[in-house]
Amino acid sequence: QVNIIATDNVEFSYRFVLTILNEKADKFADFSISYNKENRITFAMGYLYDAAGNEIKKVKLKDMDDLSGISDNNLYEDSRIKYHSFHHKVYPYTIEYKFKIVYGNSLFFPAWIPQNGAYEAVEKSTAEYICDKDYQFRFKAFNYKEQPKTEISGDKKSFTWSVKDLPAIRSEVYSPPLHELTTMVIFGPTDFQMDAYKGNMKSWQDFGKFIYSLKAGRDELPENIKQKVHQLTDGIKDEKTKVDTLYRFLQKTTRYISIQLGIGGWQPFDAKYVASKAYGDCKALTNYMYSLLKEAGIKSYYTVIRAGENDRYITADFPSQQFTHVILFVPLAKDTIWLECTNANMPPGYLGSFTCNRNALMIDANGGKLIHTPNYGIDDNTAIRKMNATLDEEGNLNLKTNTKYIGLQQDFYRYMINALPKDKQKRYLQQVFDFATYEIDGFNYSEQNEAMPSIVESLDITARNYATLSGKRLFIKPNLMTMNEKKFEKDEKRLYDIVIQSASREIDSVTIKIPDGYKPEYIPAEVLLEKPFGKYQISMSVKNNEITCYRLLEQYDGRFPAADYHELVEFYQAIYKADRNKIVLVKASSDDMDF
Repeated sequence: QVNIIATDNVEFSYRFVLTILNEKADKFADFSISYNKENRITFAMGYLYDAAGNEIKKVKLKDMDDLSGISDNNLYEDSRIKYHSFHHKVYPYTIEYKFKIVYGNSLFFPAWIPQNGAYEAVEKSTAEYICDKDYQFRFKAFNYKEQPKTEISGDKKSFTWSVKDLPAIRSEVYSPPLHELTTMVIFGPTDFQMDAYKGNMKSWQDFGKFIYSLKAGRDELPENIKQKVHQLTDGIKDEKTKVDTLYRFLQKTTRYISIQLGIGGWQPFDAKYVASKAYGDCKALTNYMYSLLKEAGIKSYYTVIRAGENDRYITADFPSQQFTHVILFVPLAKDTIWLECTNANMPPGYLGSFTCNRNALMIDANGGKLIHTPNYGIDDNTAIRKMNATLDEEGNLNLKTNTKYIGLQQDFYRYMINALPKDKQKRYLQQVFDFATYEIDGFNYSEQNEAMPSIVESLDITARNYATLSGKRLFIKPNLMTMNEKKFEKDEKRLYDIVIQSASREIDSVTIKIPDGYKPEYIPAEVLLEKPFGKYQISMSVKNNEITCYRLLEQYDGRFPAADYHELVEFYQAIYKADRNKIVLVKASSDDMDF
């Protein structure tokens, strides 16, 4: 139940009862809720029941664990967490929790989501919103065809939604987003308030005006930084080069620190503060970069976005607070540049999987406008690997590799080489490859900061007993480093469409020098697979005492019907098998060496 008493006073009361059937569902029985000075927990109780419904234990708010909500990189944060678990292990059991929290703002209204994911069946779920009869809030329902039940009592009105007997959602790989699979209702205010700042959310333009009001007047740089901007850029004619130069200045002179304190969770520190302290959160650093560009005469736009590789969906036709991050949008005459201002190692113009290919809200004095961030296609997300190896008669392999990771393929490696020391990088490399026993004898990474960034990886590897000896035969897998691990279970009851978010390509070229005196006894035939969601090719040959192997794997993005799932299973099963095919070499006699 949500009771909107005023724009600075919203009460949220919640009761949930869950029956846990086995140990796999224990995680659902834990209770946690965050709070701070603005959002206060006024009541909480928990109960534990046995299989017959008898109460075993109960817990009050004062007896729950009170934990700090401060996370890594957070300088200012007043968030805390109330947490409790009964740690019960006799199944089935039932837990019940009730709590009430009072919000000091009305920017965000809780959604009603009876099912949070797979494996949860619902006996009954109800949501009620109460407000003054003159107040207007908004809602959008998914998989709920009826209108809410409405009542008016005095100067109050209420809206109620309810469902019964929802079967559990099936867990299926590459599923569509949750709102397509189950019932939910999202809510948004019209008039709202955050501290002393008031706004309206009837449209994206109106919401953008509110966000703009939070940053208005906070773009004034100190004189020494103004002089530095002109020193860096006055001699540069090309605008893109100016942007790149100032972005590098931002990265070299500031660091990211999260601010989650009251209005500070929404309002950027002003540019002078960032200049003096050399730190800021996503809002402050983006505003600072905006200010640097403004001083150089370049227009840019503060842009709010929902961040996360697997958390990109925005309900575009329902203006509301759906954003978690801020980036900068810089439209130039001949180019468009996106800037991630919290990452000291990101090339200018590149966003990565954290914020690419999704809607975002561009902010200026006129309000907000939805725009879409770049989608990196298959040509942008490629890994090209060249491998040269020598195999000795004991089956040991000495391998040198050179790999170029491009676009989204390089995101992880860019993080790794900038965040981890060399010893931890090596530890990762010692665990990731599909060799039974191997050593990393040497490794190196170099960053290529072009418009589409890349990482070049060089490795020296010794793999003991890579080939299997059996009498006079050697058995060897020529596909050395890219064994596909995807093996999906067959499912004749697939319900949901197949949704693949991003496209990618892997190209491997392998050369293996084999010991003298061996000839091929068996070479696997070429495999070529072409499906709507991908392409795979692998071919092997032996000539002049060398094995060569070429491998191509392309994954296409898109939405595919559930009926195609059996093809997806067969596609990856065939890849799994072909990736592990072996060439058989046999020790040849002296008069049998012409191959």
